[in-house]
Amino acid sequence: MELLQLQYFITVARLEHMTEAAQSLHVTQSSLSKTIQRLEENLGVPLFDRVGRKLRLNEYGNRFLQRAERALFELEQGRQELSDLSSPEHGALKLAVTAASTLPHILREFRKKRPNLQFHVQMLTTQEMVMLLHRGEVDFCLSSPPIDGGDIECEIVFMDPILVAVPLGHRLADRSSISLIELRNESFVGVKKGYGTRDLVDSVCESVGFAPSYVYEGNEPARLSALVEAEIGIAFIPSTARNSREAIKYLQVENHELVREIALLRHRTRYLSRAALEFREVVIEYFRGLSAQTI
Repeated sequence: MELLQLQYFITVARLEHMTEAAQSLHVTQSSLSKTIQRLEENLGVPLFDRVGRKLRLNEYGNRFLQRAERALFELEQGRQELSDLSSPEHGALKLAVTAASTLPHILREFRKKRPNLQFHVQMLTTQEMVMLLHRGEVDFCLSSPPIDGGDIECEIVFMDPILVAVPLGHRLADRSSISLIELRNESFVGVKKGYGTRDLVDSVCESVGFAPSYVYEGNEPARLSALVEAEIGIAFIPSTARNSREAIKYLQVENHELVREIALLRHRTRYLSRAALEFREVVIEYFRGLSAQTI
């Protein structure tokens, strides 16, 4: 059994489409098919059910996929550990976030400590983020809501009140706070379902008797402020994402009904480089300072 066979198998298993897998791996489809066929012959069982051009992992394939992912995961951990030992001042850090508003401040502080380190950040839905965590493809996730259990270690770092953002000309702009039920007839702009803050807001609003009516749903939380300023709708925006330079009034939600928890997540068995440990320290210190400001 060859390492290349495992890498090819995992890609095909995740995509369940030979053409897309070949394109992803930058190999010909015939070469990929032959590699998978040799792997199956080596194992003595078929790994996929084939219906026309479609592939579906069968029971053998599902069981073998778990082992193959674990094997490559351990090899990658070993590579990272050796890289960390041989070149501690360099390396890379991979992050995924659902709560991105504080990230620029955190990365700026981290870059001061590690100017030569490369990092890659992805803005993802909660489901996508969990998938990458389980695959070991990211070092840390900055997430709201928190996720705990299994192989995921969860550390709550901040309690972030969610505010109601209205344009300065709005009828509620002279208010400092508001109850949720008063917003039942308003039009909202927000991110799509699947993002933690959106799911939390919808759930809490439904618990008090209404479902927010969205006139805009997108993938970029940072765009919401511009839409509020343009009077397209009002928005629920975390306190960490507000900007005093915007022509927006932020209202507190009465009775503290809307507060999101921000958590730092990691895979329990993943090797953490020195850089990753330093990143955690920067995150904890940043939110500790933020908490002190709100007391």
